[in-house]
Amino acid sequence: MKTKMFPGIKGKKVLVTGASGGIGASVAKLLSSCGAVVGLHYYQNEREANKIFTAIKKQRGKAELFKTNLLNPEERNGLIKSFIKTFGGIDILINNAGGVIGNQNFLELDENSWDATLSLNLKAPFFLSQKVFKIMKKQKWGRIINISSVAAKFGGSPSSLHYAGAKAGLEAITIGLAREGVPYNILVNAVRPGVIGTPFHEKIGRDSVKMRKRINTIPLKRIGTPDDIASMVLYLASSYADFITSQIFTVSGGE
Repeated sequence: MKTKMFPGIKGKKVLVTGASGGIGASVAKLLSSCGAVVGLHYYQNEREANKIFTAIKKQRGKAELFKTNLLNPEERNGLIKSFIKTFGGIDILINNAGGVIGNQNFLELDENSWDATLSLNLKAPFFLSQKVFKIMKKQKWGRIINISSVAAKFGGSPSSLHYAGAKAGLEAITIGLAREGVPYNILVNAVRPGVIGTPFHEKIGRDSVKMRKRINTIPLKRIGTPDDIASMVLYLASSYADFITSQIFTVSGGE
């Protein structure tokens, strides 16, 4: 991809949550290659986060690491403050961090797993967006891009209904925030990935046999890549998407 073809990215201050691997890492590296200043949020995977940070630095990109437990309200609230203190402002928020906490059949699912999954995938993106919205409102410019999932469309599996519910809620919030952002040129959209080749599938118990069966249900008959999603995020963050808001973009090989 010729990243120079995407205007409006250079110099923008971008926070990417969950940037230590998978989709988040690809988004961070791609935006950095276009000249964005990138905040790499991570929590547990410090080793991989440092790899992404080093890779960006080697390409002469500008980035900093931000370790934050998004399930902890105090830490979560401090993330935006730390980002702004480091970079002097914020232009674009990519709410990418997410996952299934408590990979159990819904008949056995406990309330702690339910609460934690919704907190990570729905509550955290909302309150991070709330904080950046106030800043973007003053500067009359901003972009918020939420990473959803086809689970919101299909309802998830018996062991990920809580995750699907959280992502469906995230899409609803996307639409609501977009409506409120219109007067201030704050554009809010979501990207809905399909089956993407990341460690996510191993974490929810999908072995190679299950993965082959799942891939066979995709019209394009292949698994997606993190770069497939990052490319859509880049487009939405660029000036090419200045007339797009309140949309859910499905990148799923035809599902």
